[in-house]
Amino acid sequence: MTILHHEVVSNPDGTPRKRMLLLHGIYGSGRNWGSVARRVVAERPEWSVILVDMRCHGQSRGFPPPHTVAACAGDLLGLEERLGFRADAVLGHSYGGKVALVHARMGRRAPRQIWLIDSSLGAGRPGGAAWRMLDVLRRRPGPFPSRKAARAAVEAAGFSPAVAGWMATNAIPMDGKDRGGGGGRARNRWKWRLSPDDMEALMRDYFRTDAWDVVEDPSVDAEFQIVRATRSSALDVSAVERLRVAAEAGRRIRLHEVAGGHWLNADNPEVVQALLAGKLR
Repeated sequence: MTILHHEVVSNPDGTPRKRMLLLHGIYGSGRNWGSVARRVVAERPEWSVILVDMRCHGQSRGFPPPHTVAACAGDLLGLEERLGFRADAVLGHSYGGKVALVHARMGRRAPRQIWLIDSSLGAGRPGGAAWRMLDVLRRRPGPFPSRKAARAAVEAAGFSPAVAGWMATNAIPMDGKDRGGGGGRARNRWKWRLSPDDMEALMRDYFRTDAWDVVEDPSVDAEFQIVRATRSSALDVSAVERLRVAAEAGRRIRLHEVAGGHWLNADNPEVVQALLAGKLR
């Protein structure tokens, strides 16, 4: 079995007794959330955070298709089995949020807390900022003379400097062979490490997958901490109302509205970190 790449973040002066799996969004990697994780364990030394690279992202390579939300959730169950524990909490941003929900559905028991960071719960038509980013991968594949140039390509497509800087972490040096046919070595050429075909397959399944049942089903014994970015359409008015109805019916749901765009780890990480430090249990 291929195992997800992961990194454990803990406080060297603490004794972690609880574990949180942290799942990035599409195009991301665990390291994107590293600073948030380190700040959280500094304030909550009883917790450790496992930063996961989901399939086809970061250093988690070699996973066979189909590339789906359910496959990502199955990968996570395999990681827990390898590590010998079931997580006390799972945090998922965007795509990772829906993976967290399906993981709870597939597992023998749900985590005590599920954190959803600007993640859609239902099915729908492909769209939004993450879907637009796919166009950047296809239309601006590189090679680039520098990582800075890759970042500029993302900004030119209308994304903020913060998001462009985050996305540019996916620009990696090429293998050194001259793609231009000159026969020399090209040490300053960069390309995207993400496959647009794999990203599209993952996203299409994300938009096909409905996970509302996990939040609304009283047999799923979990507390849901849901963070909505104010400049994002991932959770629209109807979704917020549906969450309110579920909360009134007795589900343990807490909704937090945070200023920023869809990629809150780039736009407003301090507030997300403060919420985690204050409300992890």
